[in-house]
Amino acid sequence: MINRWIGIGRLTKDPDMRYLPNGTAVTSFTLAVDRPFTNSSGEKEADFINIVTWRQLAENCANYLRKGRLCAVEGRIQVRHYDNNEGRRVYVTEVVADNVRFLNSGREDSGQRGGYGNAGNTDPFRDDGKPIEIGPDDIPF
Repeated sequence: MINRWIGIGRLTKDPDMRYLPNGTAVTSFTLAVDRPFTNSSGEKEADFINIVTWRQLAENCANYLRKGRLCAVEGRIQVRHYDNNEGRRVYVTEVVADNVRFLNSGREDSGQRGGYGNAGNTDPFRDDGKPIEIGPDDIPF
């Protein structure tokens, strides 16, 4: 049997991290994942997927992810339930992630595109289509 989920989307809010009494870190966040089609009005719709991470991955997500960040998540779908204060059973469907990739940098989120280390030269393809000058020091052999 296979239970695997992979999605790419943006965080709807900052991750929420907490520690269990035994010291284990757990972080949860919601990922907005675009649907591959538009609705009858021609607008894109999204699904909001609850994500849970554990231990070191949870701490990394809490430290480096913020609202609006683009990330890829890989994990398994889990359905759990509990009884609420009214005695009703509540079901929760979530992805328990075992791999989270941060797909854009914090600099991109703050409006600075690129992050290539050259101030004022953030687009590595700005001369696309023009000849590139290569000197003898540029060749690795």
